Amino acid sequence: MIPGAGTVLNTGTVIVGTTIGLTLGRVIPDSLQRSIRVAIGLFVIVIGLQMALKTRNPLVLLISILVGVVIGELLRLDAGVQAIGAWAERRVHRGGQPGRVSLAFVTTSLIFCVGPLTVLGSFLDGSRGDITLLAIKSTLDGFTSLVFAATLGWGVYLSAGSVLLVQGVLTLLAFLIHARLSDVVVAELTAAGGIAVLAIGLGLLELKSIKVANFLPALLIAPLLAAFLHGIGLL
Repeated sequence: MIPGAGTVLNTGTVIVGTTIGLTLGRVIPDSLQRSIRVAIGLFVIVIGLQMALKTRNPLVLLISILVGVVIGELLRLDAGVQAIGAWAERRVHRGGQPGRVSLAFVTTSLIFCVGPLTVLGSFLDGSRGDITLLAIKSTLDGFTSLVFAATLGWGVYLSAGSVLLVQGVLTLLAFLIHARLSDVVVAELTAAGGIAVLAIGLGLLELKSIKVANFLPALLIAPLLAAFLHGIGLL
């Protein structure tokens, strides 16, 4: 698969989802929307499990997740993401009423571009040409854009540009540094990302509200720890 294909797919699904939402979104029953969300949530959990099981050493995965979450909590990453969303929403208000186009653009851009699936999916796309995660994200984003377009209007179209820019840059960076990453490092990075993907799945199923953004440091800790242990012959 050509690196960058996942980003192109994701951008396309946002455009298609928005188009459907503007034309048919209001007539889609809430019960069907919930059923689709549950189906996607279950699928995301399966993918997360597959990724987590790629670890070469469960202890490395455990340490990476624990240290990563501690760092995420100390830095209040999830709170920061929420604060950005709140700030953006305040900025687009005009006379006490939200500007629908700006609100739709900012809200959906944050949803589509912030999170483990964006980071890890773009990395796998750029480094290995694997678009599995971005294909899942594309499905989620397509459905989400449909719902937001039905309620907030055509401003959701603009977020497709955000997806193209953010994921395109991340994919390019991953492509450039790929030669420096060993299979062991990639395996532990993928496994740590799998835990975050599992958290996303639980959230989609509304079983547990997890501050997923706080897991993001683990995506840095895991490859660094794996590279160190591999370098001294312990992994």
